[in-house]
Amino acid sequence: MTSSSPTGFYPQRVGIDAYGNGGFRFADMSHKGSLLCLPSGMYAWEIVAAQELTLESLQPILDHADEVEVLLIGLGEKVAAIDPAIRTALRARGIIVEATQTGGAVRTYNVLLAEDRQVAGAFIAVENAR
Repeated sequence: MTSSSPTGFYPQRVGIDAYGNGGFRFADMSHKGSLLCLPSGMYAWEIVAAQELTLESLQPILDHADEVEVLLIGLGEKVAAIDPAIRTALRARGIIVEATQTGGAVRTYNVLLAEDRQVAGAFIAVENAR
């Protein structure tokens, strides 16, 4: 990964067991804060609100574009519009983008991961699971 890479947290991509209370549970561990799920593993992500989502914050996804077919973006508790430039840049790299509430994005991520699809996730942590 490049110098824009987030700090490593867990060295492989795994399903997410639970979300809420400001974080996520996976691989018998608890992570506080937002989460990037890349082909290379699970990483802490500094984004706390959909308004902070930028192409720069998604650079680790672009760094793995050859290994990602679908990017699921969990926007928090409410759906919000994302910058069209983000969709354009990811689409140019062959990545399908689906942005929705974090809960729905996590559930879809788990299904696609179980189907052995080339999926990545960018999930903003939420307090309340739905």
